[in-house]
Amino acid sequence: MQQYRINWQSALLTALRSYAEEKKLDQKSFTLEQVIIEKPPRSELGDIAFPMFPYARLFKESPQKIAEAVARKLKSTENAVSVTGSYVNIKLARSQLGSEIMEQVAAKGNSYGSNNTLNNERIILEFSCPNTNKPLHLGHLRNDAIGESVARILKACDAHVFKVNLINDRGIHICKSMLAYQKFGENKTPAEMKVKSDHFVGDFYVKFSRWAKEEPAAEEQAGSLLKAWENGEQDVLDLWKRMNRWAIEGIEETYRETGVSFDKVYYESQTFVRGREEVQQGCEKAIFFKKDDGSIWVDLTEYDLDEKVLLRSDGTSLYLTQDIGTALARYDDWPFNHMIYVVASEQNYHFKVLFKVLELLGYEWAKQLHHLSYGMVNLPEGKMKSREGTVVDADDLLLELRTLALQEIQQREPEAEITDSTLTAKQISLAALNYYLLQTSSHKDMIFNPQESISFTGNTGPYLQYSCARICSILRKYEERKDKFKTGKIKAKMLTVEEEWDIIKIIGDFPQVVEQAGRELNPGLITAFLYELAKLFSRYYHDNPVLHNEDADLVVTRIALAKTVLQVMKNGFELLAIPFIEKM
Repeated sequence: MQQYRINWQSALLTALRSYAEEKKLDQKSFTLEQVIIEKPPRSELGDIAFPMFPYARLFKESPQKIAEAVARKLKSTENAVSVTGSYVNIKLARSQLGSEIMEQVAAKGNSYGSNNTLNNERIILEFSCPNTNKPLHLGHLRNDAIGESVARILKACDAHVFKVNLINDRGIHICKSMLAYQKFGENKTPAEMKVKSDHFVGDFYVKFSRWAKEEPAAEEQAGSLLKAWENGEQDVLDLWKRMNRWAIEGIEETYRETGVSFDKVYYESQTFVRGREEVQQGCEKAIFFKKDDGSIWVDLTEYDLDEKVLLRSDGTSLYLTQDIGTALARYDDWPFNHMIYVVASEQNYHFKVLFKVLELLGYEWAKQLHHLSYGMVNLPEGKMKSREGTVVDADDLLLELRTLALQEIQQREPEAEITDSTLTAKQISLAALNYYLLQTSSHKDMIFNPQESISFTGNTGPYLQYSCARICSILRKYEERKDKFKTGKIKAKMLTVEEEWDIIKIIGDFPQVVEQAGRELNPGLITAFLYELAKLFSRYYHDNPVLHNEDADLVVTRIALAKTVLQVMKNGFELLAIPFIEKM
């Protein structure tokens, strides 16, 4: 569809310039960028429309008169040109376009929708970035869904994408869990307590918070532990390694459950030293300055930012310190054209500071850093607070979704239809999770409703899966009866129902939607596209029998259309990390 729009856009420009020549006007006054394309308010008017309002001043004529003159100059044997008021309407050649789009989807298969707009750009994409003092929670699930989907969309736009994770495995928050374990852990292990290892560590972070309310010296003791860690005291390092191993093993298990993966994992404990050295060198070069207490700061007031501490007075590092070191390590490992950080909107200011600090240090590539900010996500019950133990653990939410999905399966279909109910429930739960988290614009805060997300009706992942399963059912029945239709030929001219044309048009738009999603880093455009396509086909299938026709050509052609829809839906699923299911 996009190519047809471009062709008509060019044709209309030629007609405008021809009319301008008649009027002895400067043809250079008319450019392709000026040619606006709209959708007519009613389908009977046409498929695309061009308003003539922008040219009234140049021609010194009414938009309607211009429209009539331009329409006369647009000649076509297969496309109808008409005028409605101030608009030039175009009806595309449905048979030709329908045939071309179905053939294109069939030929390209899984690659339909891909484009080369990013032309081998090297892009590092950072997402997830858990702390080793607690398990993954609902906020991480939104982060992971965005990161995994954006990576797939960028690859579909011909970028080389390097997915990275940063494990925040050092700092005062880690020491708080360690201190609580020293005081209350009794040297026990997750296995002994029969608790998933990352949950085991997270419980001690909550215990520290409760203990600190009663013990005024708790924060000071945690600070002392951090300094002992940075000084390399062996017993502290041993405990740190032990608890980090527990946390990371548990987090990796959750990644496997959700299908999230990375090309490389960085650890804050391995990058903070380089960041600290860079800050100290920046201080020596007078890029930064040292206060009387020995802490090192940067003054960013001339950039509409504040003064920011880079190293504490005791020499210990902050998040900003290690982010500097991590950025340098990544560029050394994999020189990039762009690096994108998928991090919650709470850190908007942090990344403005980080990017400016790296620029001040003289790194040109710092101008190619981008913060993909996303809003907070909570349950209907309210905001999560990890230190108070009210956080929504990712594992608990995944279990709840799988349970709800299994209940839905058992209510809707006989077990004979599905060979593995447990696997199907897992696939449905992942679709429910990822689709629900991605359909809301990334920058907006959102409420995640588990019951709503798992519904088989409405704007949900399971609804899309069910739509595809229904198409698969049609195709299976066709295979059983195809001898009856063996004389049939695909004839796009037989797709005369208005819904069939709507389906063809939206399928033709898919490559453009993927391109726009890559440009805007917005998976929500894919979710909206898939929902619209699923609704269109559902309405069409309800009113128009695919198999129950005596005309073999019509049956074969409608089957070809169904296969085209299914292929595009599957391609969209892949971009959103939604499992495809043949039977539900």
